[in-house]
Amino acid sequence: MASANLNLVRAILAAWERGDFSSTAWADPEIEYEWVDGLSPGSWRGVAGIEEATRDLFTAWQGIRFEVDGDHEVDAERVLVLTRIRALGKASGLEIGDMGGKGANLFYLRSGKVSKIAAYFDRERALADLGLKE
Repeated sequence: MASANLNLVRAILAAWERGDFSSTAWADPEIEYEWVDGLSPGSWRGVAGIEEATRDLFTAWQGIRFEVDGDHEVDAERVLVLTRIRALGKASGLEIGDMGGKGANLFYLRSGKVSKIAAYFDRERALADLGLKE
């Protein structure tokens, strides 16, 4: 039987798989959002910080959605989700798909809310950081 934390993360990702990023009811008001790797690593606070961090992504790409390759409860407070990003370039028409976009999101949970998301663009790095194998 899945834990409450795993069920919450699965519900969030079910919306993201449909391309629905509108709900933030699951987020702690002081949520930390971190890009661990990629072109612009950084950290932001609050829902407004998540919006700031992803603004360029949503400006350049359309039809953004996630595909979940699997999830793993790391411990009582963390859930790792292996993802693929799918999107279509607004200007170029290029599609992000199998050519790249294999990442991971590490969700930190506290008191029924997500307190942090560590987003990895490199799935292998996420697994290595946690001492896991795919």
